[in-house]
Amino acid sequence: MPSPSGTEFVRTPLRATERFHRLRSVTMARIPGLAVALVIGVVATVIGHFVPLVGAPVSAIVIGAALAALIKPGDRLRPGINTAGKFILQLSVVVLGSQLSLDQIAQVGLESLPVMLGTLAVCLVAAFLLGRWLGIIGDLRTLIGVGTGICGASAIAAVTPVIGAVSVDVAYAISTIFLFNIAAVLTFPLIGHLLGMSQHAFGLFAGTAVNDISSVVATATTYGSAATNFAVVVKLVRTLMIIPICLGLAAWTEHRLKTRDRLHAGEIAETGPTPRSRVNVFRLVPWFLIGFLLIAATNTLGLIPAAAHPGLSALSVFLITVALSAIGLSTDLGGFRRAGTKPLLLGALLWITVSLTSLGLQYATGMN
Repeated sequence: MPSPSGTEFVRTPLRATERFHRLRSVTMARIPGLAVALVIGVVATVIGHFVPLVGAPVSAIVIGAALAALIKPGDRLRPGINTAGKFILQLSVVVLGSQLSLDQIAQVGLESLPVMLGTLAVCLVAAFLLGRWLGIIGDLRTLIGVGTGICGASAIAAVTPVIGAVSVDVAYAISTIFLFNIAAVLTFPLIGHLLGMSQHAFGLFAGTAVNDISSVVATATTYGSAATNFAVVVKLVRTLMIIPICLGLAAWTEHRLKTRDRLHAGEIAETGPTPRSRVNVFRLVPWFLIGFLLIAATNTLGLIPAAAHPGLSALSVFLITVALSAIGLSTDLGGFRRAGTKPLLLGALLWITVSLTSLGLQYATGMN
């Protein structure tokens, strides 16, 4: 009950005013960094339009990293850069869901799933084993593995906030994926003609063995329109593998962090190892994956007009471009150099492994 002096009537508006000013202050602090990332995103988009082989996302991270090397962003830009590198990255994954529908999965997914799942499984196992053999541990190995096995920059965008990967690992993983996308564009059509692959078979090959959607289109277009149409659908269905991979990584990350905290607290030393706690799946689901599924379901119901798909696809790429420009701005080039050539070798070995697995599974299942 309010006091006679009216204190309660005054306190509530004051608290609301304080919250408003705090929110305004936080928002204003993010604008400078966001503006820089946005400008780089626009420039990179223009470059990607004229040089599609390079693409906007890679251009953005290169420009951002170059600027970080020349003029290291100060504290004034840091809040906005962090927001662009995380929130906008997650938002881009949500918008990507507009390109998927359950009808496409029913028509093409069942046919291509054996090859898709086979290449993904082989890639992830190879990333783990080869990464250990090369001495590459932690997030960088994971990012290169999911980037090669699923869908390049989009998969890296989805996995980054789940595992809390640092900017230098993200930059190296994307750069590695980019190099072998270029190699696929240049060599896959030649391989297809040498093997006498049909349009259908080559579309499946490109859709499962090339990473980013722009590179899938560039690779398949040189082979034929039928190959392009099939490859794009396979590639979009392949993108759905982001969901189980992110959920698995989220569960593993939480378990690893809990174990580390217990070790620091001395619990394991005093009481012995404890059994792994049950994972609350609903609590582990990142908000952007829920949004991804909701948008895909909306598209399945036909609530997203076909005329809007190109624009939404372009928006998703642009958001990824802006986010990657922020990641580039956050890149520690000294740490990038310290990573050495081993991650690049891992990317090469995984690219070759996935390509051979895709071809082998097609021949084994009679889909060539």
